[in-house]
Amino acid sequence: MTKTTKNKKLGMLTGLSYEGGRVGVLLIHSLGGTPLELKYVAQGFAREGYTVKCPMLPGMTNGTDVLSLSRWQDWYSEVERVFEELCQSCDTVFVGGLSAGSILALKLAKERPEDVAGVLAFAPTLYPNGWAIPWTFNLYRLVTARWFARLFWFSQRAPYGIKDERIRKFMVDSFKAEDRTLEEVYARPGVMVLEFRRLVRQVLKDLSSVTAPTLIAHPRQDDQSCLRNALKLQYKLGGAVEALVLDDSYHIVTLDRQRDFVLDRALDFTSRQLSRIESERKAAAPKRRTADIVEISG
Repeated sequence: MTKTTKNKKLGMLTGLSYEGGRVGVLLIHSLGGTPLELKYVAQGFAREGYTVKCPMLPGMTNGTDVLSLSRWQDWYSEVERVFEELCQSCDTVFVGGLSAGSILALKLAKERPEDVAGVLAFAPTLYPNGWAIPWTFNLYRLVTARWFARLFWFSQRAPYGIKDERIRKFMVDSFKAEDRTLEEVYARPGVMVLEFRRLVRQVLKDLSSVTAPTLIAHPRQDDQSCLRNALKLQYKLGGAVEALVLDDSYHIVTLDRQRDFVLDRALDFTSRQLSRIESERKAAAPKRRTADIVEISG
């Protein structure tokens, strides 16, 4: 059963929820993105019987914070709320995200090490430095105050994170049907970018404390965040890390040409972690004592 939460004015902005079994998956969209970026992966997990939630994060979803009032703590608070919902109905919960969403997933794994079974990091971004990002963006590192950040507005340019031209055209046409310009869809307010930078700073403080097994899927030709982002995480994370380098995708790996491959590897990863967790639970369970056999003679 699928439930969606919709806003009539911004019809493309929806939260996704799929009811399933006792294993849950929380998926977090990118900075300025929407849950639709993760719909294909979410449905793939749902078909395998997982309970899946992919919330729309107010303030982190483009068009939901026109006054730039939200902070990264607000985004994380919503992630925690949805995670708690999953924990109430599931025995085991995985958390994942696309781009900035994967950084929030790592934050959750850092704060809840006993509750997060594993992390799925799709094109994780610590800093936007892909080949489509203009070099002038580096000057934004000098901006540290929210009042100054309000003066900035960052627009993206083609290919908008998607290498497959057919999929890119479908996404662009969908937004046009919603009477939203590409500038509205793909632009990022300066305050949003500043808050993301502050979030990254918090997560980077002690990445070695993130011990949950992690799968990283990152494109070699990422137009938004280069492969160095994934390599840095692989080096600094404290748990086991599996790295998957994609050769035919751009940034939005959950929608682009290799989405099937990404989904298959993600499902394989969670399946193996579930087997490991079950083995550990059995090993830790107290063994049943058997009654001593007493021979009674007569």
